[in-house]
Amino acid sequence: MRVALFATCFNDTMWPETPKAVVRLLERLGCAVEFPFDQTCCGQMFTNTGYLREALPLVERFADVFDRYDAVVAPSGSCVGSVRHQHAMVARECGRPDLVARAEAGAGRVHELSEMLVDVLGVTDVGASFPHRVTYHPTCHSMRMLRVGDKPLQLLREVRGIDLVDLPAAEECCGFGGTFAVKNSDTSVAMGADKARHVRDTGAEVLVAGDNSCLAHVGGLLTRQRSGVRVMHLAEVLASTEGEA
Repeated sequence: MRVALFATCFNDTMWPETPKAVVRLLERLGCAVEFPFDQTCCGQMFTNTGYLREALPLVERFADVFDRYDAVVAPSGSCVGSVRHQHAMVARECGRPDLVARAEAGAGRVHELSEMLVDVLGVTDVGASFPHRVTYHPTCHSMRMLRVGDKPLQLLREVRGIDLVDLPAAEECCGFGGTFAVKNSDTSVAMGADKARHVRDTGAEVLVAGDNSCLAHVGGLLTRQRSGVRVMHLAEVLASTEGEA
């Protein structure tokens, strides 16, 4: 199976350790992972703001870059959700039936990390070790758009040494929401403060999620509160072998 990594632009720019962790993890499981250098943004920011014409070249670029792969994996439920549920819509609205067909055909090959591991590779024990108290936040796009369910938790439960604790009100949005955090900053901060309080209540050392954008939002609040809680992407925990000889 030919597998490509879609790193996403914000991970590539701000959190490069996450896509690196995806590669280490998948290679440990026997996958050969390619990183196409021509990849760019998936266009979600344009699409969500209503700029479909501006998003169209990015939708076409995604198809050009990733059409040749059997599977594409990304450490972002948000970006995978955009590729699966928005690309064909953008092409349709812009009068590109040829691109609609390509987007629809490719949508099923694009996987969020937990989907790739559980559904495609059929594994939950990925050989990870992470001896820390951890709580998990299910991000909105992964939960509501992709419906990954408990796949991330299945993976975390198999990590050696982990103390995984439930997050109160886990399914509530953290308040980030992309441009929502800019346009509705007071509401966004209030929602984030609620999430941060629930995280502190668990006594966790580490907050884990599948989208770094959400972790940046909640993590920023936790840092300002001097909570001592750090944030980590799911990929980095699953790639960890901390504590092993």
